[in-house]
Amino acid sequence: MSSGAYPVTLEVDDPQPQNRLSVAIRIIFAIPALLMGIVIGIGLQIVAIIAWFVILFTGKYPAGMMNFTEGGLRFAARLSGYLYLLTDKSPSFSLDADSSYPVRLAVQGQIEGRNRLTCFFRLLMAIPHFLILGVLNYVIGVVVFVAWLMALFTGSVAPGLHNFIAGYIRWTLRAQSYAMLVTDEYPPFSLN
Repeated sequence: MSSGAYPVTLEVDDPQPQNRLSVAIRIIFAIPALLMGIVIGIGLQIVAIIAWFVILFTGKYPAGMMNFTEGGLRFAARLSGYLYLLTDKSPSFSLDADSSYPVRLAVQGQIEGRNRLTCFFRLLMAIPHFLILGVLNYVIGVVVFVAWLMALFTGSVAPGLHNFIAGYIRWTLRAQSYAMLVTDEYPPFSLN
């Protein structure tokens, strides 16, 4: 990662042809991954609460908890990419980095030297991002539906739709990472 880059980056491969049957019943194929995502999401929330207290008292994010959080975010990126039609490849049931998967999240969590004050007010500081993402959530619903129809009939998603969906997921994961205390660096208001 180059200096100056945000510590949470999402790389997405260019649009590839997709199996129309897989597109038609994607939600059914995704049920096992969605169930795992729910369990991981609950774990991430518990870890974030514990990490909040630990950072307030020690100024450090426990390394084991950071590894789990980073892995959970990587899994969320792969699951989102699959559900939102960025790839036809089912996500692996792993929290490890997978350089061969078409949707890859790189996370450089900050363990030492944490800012206790911004940690204390973290959820309040994340509100602007979540308000904008809440509005974009309606837009992305329409975009994903159009992409689903397009992939269903043509076997692929248009590059513009693909890039917009990737940008939305990128912004969402940066905001979630910030809210879950992965880094003290405030995320940019950007799809890029």
